[in-house]
Amino acid sequence: MKKTVLILTLIIFTAMMVQAQKFAYVDTQYILDNIPEFAEAQAQLDEISAQWQKEIEAKFAEVDKMYKDYQTQAVLLPDDMKKKKEQEIVDKEKDAKNLQRTRFGKDGDLFKKRQELVKPIQERIYNAIQELATNNNYAVVFDKGGSLTMMYANPKYDISDDVLDNMGANLNNRKGKAKPGSGSPSEPKSSGAREMPAGGTDSREPKK
Repeated sequence: MKKTVLILTLIIFTAMMVQAQKFAYVDTQYILDNIPEFAEAQAQLDEISAQWQKEIEAKFAEVDKMYKDYQTQAVLLPDDMKKKKEQEIVDKEKDAKNLQRTRFGKDGDLFKKRQELVKPIQERIYNAIQELATNNNYAVVFDKGGSLTMMYANPKYDISDDVLDNMGANLNNRKGKAKPGSGSPSEPKSSGAREMPAGGTDSREPKK
């Protein structure tokens, strides 16, 4: 009998704990789109990427010119000179490819620059989410803009605008469609139209 009462007590206690837990979600892409510093960082990255791309294209153009010149002169060159010219072309192309990897490869210069410019913004977002979660007693905060698949999301549980408020972002200049009020699950806001995410930013990959 005592065992049965204990089991029932545990079940009731567990149910109460689950019921007491609060959940919310954010759209980090929407948040980033509404932070001016992120747009400035993206513009700077695009400018740097374009400059480096031109630099690499100039290197490959030089390789092409060397090869065409070699084809024109090859019939008149002795074998030892041909080999020397061929090696020069190979070395020049290798240098161009190495520069391309250095600039745009994994953990390359562009990746490091993106980390330098974007990581501090991401940390600010994380800190704002953590503060809201602590203050509002959220058990879990999901990211709608991440890898999590959300088949349905009730806007009243979206705290993205609360995160922006916490970061001091300007409400009047936010991007996206107006949405019904958002806030904590226990106290949904009924006034003041908020905005839905406007979609992802353009991710550009450099061309050879």
